[in-house]
Amino acid sequence: QVQLVESGGGLVQAGGSLRLSCAASGRGFSINAMGWYRQAPGKQRELVAVITSGGMTNYANSVKGRFTISRDNAKNTVFLQMNSLKPEDTAVYYCNAGLIPGSGSWGQGTQVTVSS
Repeated sequence: QVQLVESGGGLVQAGGSLRLSCAASGRGFSINAMGWYRQAPGKQRELVAVITSGGMTNYANSVKGRFTISRDNAKNTVFLQMNSLKPEDTAVYYCNAGLIPGSGSWGQGTQVTVSS
C-alpha cells in the first residue's frame, strides 16, 4: 500500500504561482505514473498533469505552458509548479501514483484557490 502526502496548496491572486508537492511512502511498491488531478465544486475530477518514471509527461490543454510537472524518483516525490494561475484553476488538487495514470493510490487532496 502506498501512502501519498500532499503539500503546497493555498490562496493566491490571479497571475500568481504555487508549487505542489506529493511524497509517496510505503513498502514494496513500484510506481510508474505519478500525477495531479483536480476537482472543482460541481465538476468531475480531471487530469492536470502526469509524469512517468522515465520522464514522459502529459498535460491537460488548459494548463499547458503554465504548469510544469517534475519528479524525483529517488525520493518518490512529484511536484507541480503552477504559474500564471487563473480563477478557473481553483479546485482541490489530488496526487495519484500507480502503474498507469489514474490507478493506484490517491492523496487526501490540497485546496488551491485563485482569487480574481
